[in-house]
Amino acid sequence: MKALVSVKRVVDYNVRIQIKSDGLGVVTDGVKHSMNPFDEIAMEEAVHLKEKGKVTEIVAVTIGGARSEETLRSALAFGADRAIHIKEEGEVQPLTAAKALAAAMKKEGAQLFLCGKQAIDDDANQTGQMVASLLDIAQATFASKVEVDGNKATVTREVDTGLETLEVDLPAVITTDLRLNQPRYLKLPDIMKARRSRSRRLRSVTWASPSAPASRPPRPYRRRAARRA
Repeated sequence: MKALVSVKRVVDYNVRIQIKSDGLGVVTDGVKHSMNPFDEIAMEEAVHLKEKGKVTEIVAVTIGGARSEETLRSALAFGADRAIHIKEEGEVQPLTAAKALAAAMKKEGAQLFLCGKQAIDDDANQTGQMVASLLDIAQATFASKVEVDGNKATVTREVDTGLETLEVDLPAVITTDLRLNQPRYLKLPDIMKARRSRSRRLRSVTWASPSAPASRPPRPYRRRAARRA
């Protein structure tokens, strides 16, 4: 069974972000980037499933500019067998990402799509659900435990009232939550090996769909000073 794992390049979670002067995003120039932490959990879970013999091939995919190759190198160091770089400059909205990822999953013939429940840059929590809707396949979100048996996956997910267990038919989309696993620390030899082999394991394609322009977010309501009655 082939698993497709979406990984996104985001500003590192340890960086103290600054808002641009025009209010249309955050400053990214000269700022450290890394793989989205929730996507790291998805990659780790894919590796776990491969170690258990449930998955035979892991394909990592990312959408973005040339610098996104760094994220794919990290995915190869994690244990991905191949990587796909969908080139798209500028900001990528969730629907644009979902369309590209759905096309990649369909072309690869993957049975399992894993991604983080959200990215820490926009916190949209939409892409995984949109991929499932576009492909008309099952979805299980906020997974804290995943078990695959044949053509079915049993997913324990976190909800407001506690835990919920779902059984879904494959192919399916699963989005990962924090308590699913603890991503491994990447060793330098694995990183160097991924860097040397990226030319034969990494494929680049161009996505033709334009991204929607960013809109100015509304200014927060300024409360009046309280007065003593």
